[in-house]
Amino acid sequence: MNQIRFDDRVVLVTGAGRGLGAAYAREFAARGASVVVHDAGVEADGSGGDPGIADAVVTEIVGAGGTAVACYENLASEEGCRRTVELAVDRFGRLDVAVQNAGLLVWEELEDANRSWDLMRSVNVDAPFHVTRAAFPVMKRQRYGRFVFTTSGRAMSVDRTRPGLAAYAVGKMAHFALTIVAAREGEPHGIVANAIAPAAATRMLRRVVEPGELAPEQVAPGVLFLASERC
Repeated sequence: MNQIRFDDRVVLVTGAGRGLGAAYAREFAARGASVVVHDAGVEADGSGGDPGIADAVVTEIVGAGGTAVACYENLASEEGCRRTVELAVDRFGRLDVAVQNAGLLVWEELEDANRSWDLMRSVNVDAPFHVTRAAFPVMKRQRYGRFVFTTSGRAMSVDRTRPGLAAYAVGKMAHFALTIVAAREGEPHGIVANAIAPAAATRMLRRVVEPGELAPEQVAPGVLFLASERC
């Protein structure tokens, strides 16, 4: 089977400065895509903002002969989501793939979950909603598009969830719901939507893993297939 390629495709990966998102961005670029490496550079709790996080991935991609541009927008605002999509279109003329990887994880049990709810909702629920809304008309005009959302098994099963994941689980089910609607509305326009529930050794993972175990690069092939013309 021929290798999946993304020549002449423009790919947006949110939260692409570290972990899974960075692995996705590097692999898309290695297969010919022009990649928008989005990352606001915030800490795990949503504070701060370091543009160097996205810049480092772009430097790596360009150094390897690929094409990429950094985006530092804070997706906690609707305007930031819209500007992120606009950057892709302004820079590369189109947007073929949106991988919605950005997210936050704050552990707060139900009685205390209101403390971080506004922040968690804005990044894990509002952001994918507004990025999708901004990207959808672009893809409709092209008669082509691919969405890849990020859900979680932790949100779908009593056995697999943990105390303290209320806000996180709501956000991950929001991604799942957006997948369903985007797939349905996109079908007449050549737009396909899917979701993954990845397990990888990133800063969100609490348990210790062995070297090479749960490497983000092991998840990337599935994402690339879902984002490709073959899907």
